Amino acid sequence: MAEIKIAGIMRAGMFSPNRIGSDAAIFNIVAEQLRKRGCEVRLYSEEEFIGGAVNERILLNMCREQRSIELLQQREDSGDLVINSGYGIENCGRERLWRILRGSNIPYPDSIAVNTDEGIRDLLVKNRMTRCWIKRADYQSLHKEDVSYVRHADEAQEVLQEYFLRGIPRALITRHIEGALIKFYGVAGTNFFYSFLPFESREALRGDSSRELAPAENERLAAMCRAASDVLDVKIYGGDAILDADGTITIIDFDDWPSFGPCRNEAAPFIAKCVMAEIKKHFGGKKESEA
Repeated sequence: MAEIKIAGIMRAGMFSPNRIGSDAAIFNIVAEQLRKRGCEVRLYSEEEFIGGAVNERILLNMCREQRSIELLQQREDSGDLVINSGYGIENCGRERLWRILRGSNIPYPDSIAVNTDEGIRDLLVKNRMTRCWIKRADYQSLHKEDVSYVRHADEAQEVLQEYFLRGIPRALITRHIEGALIKFYGVAGTNFFYSFLPFESREALRGDSSRELAPAENERLAAMCRAASDVLDVKIYGGDAILDADGTITIIDFDDWPSFGPCRNEAAPFIAKCVMAEIKKHFGGKKESEA
């Protein structure tokens, strides 16, 4: 029987908008990679985890439900190994993300956190924020309406009112940055980092459809993401950044455990390697049942 027993906790469907199959795919491939390394991996739903079904001391998870996050933090505090950390998952909520990255001098757009029942027209005018993005402040997006592009203060006020009526109490208003979108994926403690410019982003850079990130640009982004991974306490991550016309790179989103869609098979062995290294570091060579 395998000595290392791992609980793999899948992401609830409501937190995988249009990505249920993709999220399940990367998780299952990583589970197989860990089994090949001699681990016993049992998969659970978030509902089963909340219901008390998980007894393993190593929790590999894609959780997003608030009750799940609280339970992960409790298990972490009691000495269990949790990847990604429940505290790290919470840090990826947009308001926390903004405060932590800006406080750590990691580039993130100018932003304002507000209650959705506030009047914001004068505030946006004062800060010269005309074109901007309004995002729910707690989670990553559950629906496409959770991220809204607006062109002026009146439109922003209308969107904020809609958020309030939908029961979203806080929003983050982020200055729009003109440039090309970069998608990225990484695994802490390994040399795995994958980034690319979607076709429409390449077209945005002076109409050059063949444009890719230069090696120096990719390394700058990778270093930025490694720093973000560290301060946020997120081992398995992905997200979005903007490359503007003068070459400046700014992170605009950082997600705990994305689907790794374009690089799933390449990433999975590195995720398993990260997990095994964290097990060794956490339990110091002991069986997890003895720690």
